Amino acid sequence: MSLTGLLLSGVAVLPTALGSFAEGQPLAMTTSSIAPPTKMPVVTKESITFGAYDPHGDLAASSDSKIEHLFLPWEDVDLRTLALADDYAQARGRTLLISVEPWTWSSDWRQTSQELLHSILDGSRDANMAAVCSSAAKLKSPVIIRWGQEMDETDSQFSWSHWQGADYAKAYRRMVEVCKVHLKTAKYMWSPKGNEGLQAFYPGNDVVDLIGLSVFGLEQYDRDKTGRDQTFAEHLAPGYARVAGYGKPIMVAELGYEGDDSFVRNWAESVTKRYPQFPALSAVIYFNDREVYPWPDGYGRPDWRVVRESIN
Repeated sequence: MSLTGLLLSGVAVLPTALGSFAEGQPLAMTTSSIAPPTKMPVVTKESITFGAYDPHGDLAASSDSKIEHLFLPWEDVDLRTLALADDYAQARGRTLLISVEPWTWSSDWRQTSQELLHSILDGSRDANMAAVCSSAAKLKSPVIIRWGQEMDETDSQFSWSHWQGADYAKAYRRMVEVCKVHLKTAKYMWSPKGNEGLQAFYPGNDVVDLIGLSVFGLEQYDRDKTGRDQTFAEHLAPGYARVAGYGKPIMVAELGYEGDDSFVRNWAESVTKRYPQFPALSAVIYFNDREVYPWPDGYGRPDWRVVRESIN
C-alpha cells in the first residue's frame, strides 16, 4: 500500500489499489510486473541519501528509501490524511518531503497566474498555508516543506512559473513566514528546476534551508538534442553550479530516467554516488511515476517508474 495512494485528493479513494493524485493528475488503475533490476537506483553504504515519490508503493518495503515525497495542493484537500502519511513514514524511518502546490488540482477552479499572485501578496492565502503547516506541525516525522517548485520553468503548467522573479520571491517569503508561525521544526526547500536565470527567484538565505533541483534523463531526447547519451552528472552540473554559491545543502528533489538497458543501468548506478564536483549534494529523490505533463516536441509523457506497468 502506497503512502500517496492514501492521501491528498478531494475525492474518495479505493480501499485496495487506492487512486492517487500527483501534481493534479489521477492515475489509472494498473497492475505491475517487476522491471529489470537496472532501473532501480543502486544504493550502497557510501551513497548519499535516497528517497522517492512513490504513489504506487513500489518502494514500500525498501529499507534504502529514507525520504517519502508527496505532493499536496493547498485547496480541495483533506489535511487529516497527513496523519496517514506520518504513520507510513514513521513505520519506515523516513522523512516527509511535502511539496505544497499553491493551487487546486481541479483545473476548472484555478485562479489565473496573476490572480493567484495577488491573492498571496495581499494576505488572502495566508489561511491556506497556515492550515497546511498547522496540520504538519502535528506530525512526528521530520518534515521538509517545498513550496511552489520549478518556478524558473516557463514551459511549465504551474501558475506560479509565470511570475517575475521578485514577485515569486515575495510570495515564497510570505508563505514560509506564515508557515513558521505554526511549524517550528520543519526545514524549508527552495526548488527551482535548475534553469539559467533561476537566481532572480531566490528569496533569501533566511527562508531557505535546502535547495532542490529537478534532473530527468530521457535517452531519445538527449540523442536528438545533443547527438549522444548524457550522464546524470552532466545533467546535474549546470543547475548545481547556479545554486552552489548560496551555501545550502542541495538535493535532487525530482529525479527520473528512461531509455535502453545500457542508458538506464548507467543512471541507476550513478545517481546516488558521491561526486567531488558536487560536494553539497546530499540526497536524490526519485519520481517513481509517469511524467504528469507531456514533454515538448512530441516526446510525450516519459515513464520514469521503476516497474513496468500493464493496464488491466
